[in-house]
Amino acid sequence: MSLRFAYNTNGAANHRLDDALALVAEAGYDGVALTLDIHHLDPFAPDWAREAERVRGRLRGLGLGSVIETGARFLLDPRAKHEPTLVTPDPAGRARRVAFLQRAVDIAAILGSEAVSFWAGVPRPGVAPSEARAWLRDGLAEVAAYAAERRVVAALEPEPGMLVETLDDYAALSVEGLRLALDTGHCLVTQERDPAAAVREFADRLGTVAIEDMRRGAHIHLPFGEGDMDVPAVLGALEAIGFPGLICVELSRESHRADRMIPEALAYLKGCRR
Repeated sequence: MSLRFAYNTNGAANHRLDDALALVAEAGYDGVALTLDIHHLDPFAPDWAREAERVRGRLRGLGLGSVIETGARFLLDPRAKHEPTLVTPDPAGRARRVAFLQRAVDIAAILGSEAVSFWAGVPRPGVAPSEARAWLRDGLAEVAAYAAERRVVAALEPEPGMLVETLDDYAALSVEGLRLALDTGHCLVTQERDPAAAVREFADRLGTVAIEDMRRGAHIHLPFGEGDMDVPAVLGALEAIGFPGLICVELSRESHRADRMIPEALAYLKGCRR
């Protein structure tokens, strides 16, 4: 089978969305991982639904599929990065995160996106792990049910340093309809599993997959060839399991040279398959 690749717009933060989409399409990608943000389809803008319809037309015109990403830093709180989360002590804060993720599902339904990817959050100091896990389960169940009603794939991403940090943390959850958003680089950070082995082990639960280079033990997204990722092995594993979805390149630190990184990343990936 032919693998399908996408580029995450958090690595094109200095470009207008339409310009970023054009660069991604011109480079030859099959889709885009669209990180909802203040400058890239703001989900809280008064005309968010109309803008989503417009972006749907733009994606179709460019021949791009999509995955919705929800990791914008200051979208919900201008004073606290990534807050509030699903494990924030304040019930109103948790409700706001759930409402945002539901809005992301609505946008995914409009765009016809393959999945919505999101993470758990970091518990505040002094919060009992059991209490944080209870809040998390409640929020995940609400989001997953909302997504299922709209036929959208909800996928949780284990994130280094968060309550759900490893694939074992994800596997321990019991939330109906919740798929896995596997960032293969995170396996190198936590050193829990070989990335290619993780692909094979969780093949039947994958909702979406991200790839980039990383060094073992360091959570820094790197251009291909600058870290310890065995990219050919990961791609081989994805091909072996017949993964049909978009494989999303996430180079969130490379916006200052997105014009180069977008085509160079795809050229590297395609070179690995020869």
